[in-house]
Amino acid sequence: MRASLAVPASRVPSPGTPSRLAQTASRYRWHVCGLLFFAATINYIDRQVVAVLKPTLQQQFGWSELDYGDIVLAFQLAYAIGLAAGGRVMDRLGTRRGFALAILLWSVAAIAHAWALRVGMVLAPALMVVGFSYSASVAGFIGVRFALGLGEAGNFPAAVKAVAEWFPRRERAFAVGLFNAGTNVGALVAPLATAWLTLAFGWKSAFVATGALGFVWLAWWWRTYQPPERHPRVTPSELAMIRGDAQEPTVQLPWRALVHHRQAWAFASAKFITDPIWWVYLFWIPDFLHRNHGLDLASLGAPLVVIYLMADAGSIVGGWLSSAFITRGLTVNAARKTTMAICCVAVMPIVFAATTPDLWVAVGLIGLAAAAHQGWSSNVYTITSDMFPRSAVGSVVGFGGMAGAVGGMLVARATAALLDATGSYVPVFFVAASAYPVALLVVHGLAPRLRPAHIEAA
Repeated sequence: MRASLAVPASRVPSPGTPSRLAQTASRYRWHVCGLLFFAATINYIDRQVVAVLKPTLQQQFGWSELDYGDIVLAFQLAYAIGLAAGGRVMDRLGTRRGFALAILLWSVAAIAHAWALRVGMVLAPALMVVGFSYSASVAGFIGVRFALGLGEAGNFPAAVKAVAEWFPRRERAFAVGLFNAGTNVGALVAPLATAWLTLAFGWKSAFVATGALGFVWLAWWWRTYQPPERHPRVTPSELAMIRGDAQEPTVQLPWRALVHHRQAWAFASAKFITDPIWWVYLFWIPDFLHRNHGLDLASLGAPLVVIYLMADAGSIVGGWLSSAFITRGLTVNAARKTTMAICCVAVMPIVFAATTPDLWVAVGLIGLAAAAHQGWSSNVYTITSDMFPRSAVGSVVGFGGMAGAVGGMLVARATAALLDATGSYVPVFFVAASAYPVALLVVHGLAPRLRPAHIEAA
């Protein structure tokens, strides 16, 4: 049995209308959203450095496309494993301790990339014993990427759980969109910082400097984060606003219970089908720009900045649009799915990106698709808190995130094999354009009304 998260009577203000509460409530929840934004930024800086350095590392170590694909695959395998356990860990340890543990692990792993060759000298013989033959450099990067994936898997279960704890339902999609925008800031900061650090100090410095950012965030998080019921900066009126939705059951939800809920499969299916497309953007777009348009490390920055600024806007607008539809009277179900349908349409023009000879047309089409994905993602994450109680959100996000990572593993290997055989991004972008309408149909089939899952209170 877990203690209830009901609002303590001593902290609840006298009854008032929602508009009165909105006028008198403090806004500390947006400070929490800022913390989540910067965590997402650091998360994506750390995972994106290796993609920016792909041509450099391939030239230095002689990696093939399949070698690089296996390095990406190792991250995604660990990410899947981490999500399988991470959501449950967040629900058990709580957001404060669970998030701290996750960022500590991934920051150490990010810095360890600088010594990946030494790791590989130990790991390569061990992998050979179980039938995998890799050079020391490939084995080393497989090892550190695996560790990075385990740690980074904790980010989204913790962040979405924090949003469910700190925001009323009508604000959650916008809050998720805001913190999720940090992923795009990280993805655009990564090429700029990585290029400058590598050209000035060598590629190892890029991993050390970016990995160290996590320790700065960890100190900030540990000093300032508490649940809203215990936070001294939260006024009774803000707490009442946060807890203004219908009372939710307080539950522990094991995976054997999750698999019986269609709502969990709706979220997991959306992640399985569309997450792999985002992995392609992250890990292969620098290569696409190099391969199709001749960009090198020094010239990648501006196109990637445009792509991820567009993605940033998509994340915020997608979350805002869903919340705006609810404010204007649409049901939660109609608001989320209408926004997701708009995102489906916006991603489709990416099919032309692989064939246009114009760099900036390609950049615009990829940027539009990335923006659509992030708007889609803001709403997909939010439907977990529409359908499940706050105390179970971490487990649900972990379950669905694992499905997305498994899908990413399959697509990583397929993308590498396809490029190794054909050198063409045409089929890759065709799949990207098709994935989202399919996913929306599956979500609607499994959760036609986004009704809350029927879960008994603990």
